[in-house]
Amino acid sequence: MPIVYQGHVFSVEVTVARLPNGQSHEVSIVRHPPSVVLIPMKDEAHVILIRQYRHTVGREIWELPAGSLNPGETAEAAAARECEEEIGLVPQQLLRIRGLFPAPGFCDEELIFFRASDFRSAAPDSPHKPDADEDIDVHVFTVPEARALAARGDIIDLKTAYGLTLI
Repeated sequence: MPIVYQGHVFSVEVTVARLPNGQSHEVSIVRHPPSVVLIPMKDEAHVILIRQYRHTVGREIWELPAGSLNPGETAEAAAARECEEEIGLVPQQLLRIRGLFPAPGFCDEELIFFRASDFRSAAPDSPHKPDADEDIDVHVFTVPEARALAARGDIIDLKTAYGLTLI
């Protein structure tokens, strides 16, 4: 299967697929490692969201913390790492909720949702810091406040809008 583009985050593959009806069709597939999406609950009434600039849409957006699995990393390890990197807290409890494919028509990335809770502060010497391209603001919202952000269109990130329905 020929890869026509190889980038830092994903690759693009063009191949001929044999469909269940026997016909063949050329398909382009974005290959992306699985990602974790965290629903960090400070307590039963409060969720933590992050705000960061996303160049692809040209603005800052509210999001649930998320990130890709590193090669050989489990989803649970990635969830704990991403939580610490993006909100500076280490979850003592991680509950795997489910995995979903947000764009299966052209991309194989699976988003694995976790509820994170019972936090402790990150160690001062922890290697888990935001990536160089991340300038993150962390904010605690009540669950109704966060859902209101989504309802009025202030949350434009689909994984976040969906994740808020899971609490």
